[in-house]
Amino acid sequence: MEAPSTLQQAIQFFSDYDNCREFMVAVRWADGIVRCPTCDSEKVTYLENAKLYKCSGKHARQKFSLKVGTIFEDSPIPLEKWLPAVWLLVSAKNGISSYEIHRALGITQKSAWFMMHRIRLAMQTGSFKKAGFGGSEVEVDETFIGGKSRNMHKAERKRKITGTGGKGKAIVFGVMERGGKVHTQVIEDRLSKTVRPILKERVEAGATLYTDVMRGYFGLDDEFAHAMVNHAVEYVSGRVHTNGLENFWSLLKRALGGTYVSVEPFHLFRYLDEQSFRFNNRATKDNPLNDADRFTFAMTQIAGRRLTYAELTGKVGETTA
Repeated sequence: MEAPSTLQQAIQFFSDYDNCREFMVAVRWADGIVRCPTCDSEKVTYLENAKLYKCSGKHARQKFSLKVGTIFEDSPIPLEKWLPAVWLLVSAKNGISSYEIHRALGITQKSAWFMMHRIRLAMQTGSFKKAGFGGSEVEVDETFIGGKSRNMHKAERKRKITGTGGKGKAIVFGVMERGGKVHTQVIEDRLSKTVRPILKERVEAGATLYTDVMRGYFGLDDEFAHAMVNHAVEYVSGRVHTNGLENFWSLLKRALGGTYVSVEPFHLFRYLDEQSFRFNNRATKDNPLNDADRFTFAMTQIAGRRLTYAELTGKVGETTA
């Protein structure tokens, strides 16, 4: 059977462990030679009955599976379920909830939730280079993430809504090169001392920069060709607008509100990584990517990354009395 190009084909293809093994070897080692994760030796033997490899070197953990050294390490869930789960998350435009994965794969919701966060770690590319090369245009904007007051119980609304605007909500900052990629991150506030260092890191000096009239963006004219649009008056003034990022925020909030429903601020950056990955690897006229391409790219990033349940839940280093 050929490599899958649709979800149905992926489920059928990866139901065979041998297909999983061959695919894992191909994405982890470009030359197709399996190496020991402990000593990097090529002298390894495949133990077919145990579905393990054994290194000939004299050291601890001679036997290892293809999960070792990846986001899948120490997971009792087989690759036959892990790989379709990766496919589902990278291809679902509005995300996919842990409850859907729990029902589809026949695992517990808690395990599915842990799986999804491990996969989001692989989707964390960090590949956004400085925007603004060749006179390109860059949009910069921020948004608030948090519950809507109209959806809250009266008592909860009184407790949580203590101010106007985004008070009590998480702030997400975004930089998008038109026709290119987006970078997003959670920020503490919208002050100039917070946003200017990010812009210096993410945008080439002299680039054409479009923002709204937030005070944190004042004084950028000495470094960028900066133009601002006042949303109280208009949303578009010629080429001056932030509609590209506004559309991205819309996709993000649709996933957070419609699919994930409740996201803790502690984990928000992981959901930003997920949405940014899909956007940055979207199909374009010049680069017609598909679900299989996104899946393969995500899988090339599984090695050398690890997320434990203690780290995920913020309980690293805790001791019990």
